[in-house]
Amino acid sequence: MARVTHDLTDAQWDALKASWGGCAYCGSPGTSLQKDCVQALSRGGRYTLGNVVPACGSCNASKCNIEVTSWLRRKKLDERLFLVRHYEISTELTTRFA
Repeated sequence: MARVTHDLTDAQWDALKASWGGCAYCGSPGTSLQKDCVQALSRGGRYTLGNVVPACGSCNASKCNIEVTSWLRRKKLDERLFLVRHYEISTELTTRFA
């Protein structure tokens, strides 16, 4: 992991939390949101603008390093809604921070 570039800034993290308005997975509002990698670090993910979403502690712990779409299906969460919002938010923020 030491050789992997992690480039998420504090400003980007704040923008991600504001854009999602709560947990990216279950929608739960909260002040103690955690950084969760959509593609887990153990699966080659990084702490980057396009890979990090805010997650409540429950979703973050439950997802662990499981592939996101499999986990969303298992939890009966709206996979399509997550993927569309993730794309839209990532695109908008990548443009803003380019």
